[in-house]
Amino acid sequence: MMIFKFVSVIILGYLLGAIPFGLLLTRQYTKAKVDVTKYGSGKIGATNVLRTAGRKTAILVALLDLSKGMLAVIFAGLIVGHSYLVVNGIGLGALVAEVLAALAAIAGHNWSVFLKFRGGRGVATFFGGLIALCPPAAIFGGEIIIIGAGLTRYVSLGSIAGAVGSYAVLVPLTIMNNFPIEYLFYAFVGTVIIFIMHRDNIARLISGKERKLGEKAKRRASSSGRTGGAG
Repeated sequence: MMIFKFVSVIILGYLLGAIPFGLLLTRQYTKAKVDVTKYGSGKIGATNVLRTAGRKTAILVALLDLSKGMLAVIFAGLIVGHSYLVVNGIGLGALVAEVLAALAAIAGHNWSVFLKFRGGRGVATFFGGLIALCPPAAIFGGEIIIIGAGLTRYVSLGSIAGAVGSYAVLVPLTIMNNFPIEYLFYAFVGTVIIFIMHRDNIARLISGKERKLGEKAKRRASSSGRTGGAG
């Protein structure tokens, strides 16, 4: 029964994350009715939506992507409750289930089954899960994103720095304040995923070709095009 619950929260987390809000909102609820996957980076995240459909739509997409991570954690806690799955004498409870569900939501957002396993970069969904798990770390990382993107005008750089910052602040909190190690695990895995999803941005940052905040996204030459940008 407990194995079924753990599998259920992972599947639910993935399906929540897989909802392509960026595509749905830009295609159905904007005047332009554009397909965001055919512009800029081709990603469905708020940054590419901002460049494609404007600020209001981008803010709404960011909030909805945040909610995917938050809801994955909340539902996992409700489903598992106070029960434990015992593996090799170790009890795995709601906190482990919440972390797995949040990571599954990130995977769903980045590799959505509804978009032929394409999607976004997972930043908002990562921070949504972190808000539900450990608000102090999420706030710290979020502030780094805002400051970093604001000063450099590179959203990708701010996003990477924010994820690293959230992990970094959890290290002393785990060692000295006895925060659950599950938080640290979530932040580490999430940060690694964000690094991987931004590898093209990192290459453009190094070469000086990364697009800055405020620049519009151009239509991609083809669905497999390499037009850059964070998203």
